[in-house]
Amino acid sequence: MPDPRHFADARFMTVAEVAEVMRVSKMTVYRLVHSGELPAVQFGRSYRVPESAVEAFLGSARLDGRASGTA
Repeated sequence: MPDPRHFADARFMTVAEVAEVMRVSKMTVYRLVHSGELPAVQFGRSYRVPESAVEAFLGSARLDGRASGTA
């Protein structure tokens, strides 16, 4: 059984909050959750994403190498 103290400081974000932070649509966040790229906990029909998972995802994100604004 998991130690409850492990989750005492956990902070969770809604899908809408994650979308706002990442500046993407909620559907994009749902796709990331369903694909397993972004861990989440499901409560009924809603999902909550650990704040630490969002930070880790953004920290590991890579640019595709193209410079923006160039022709």
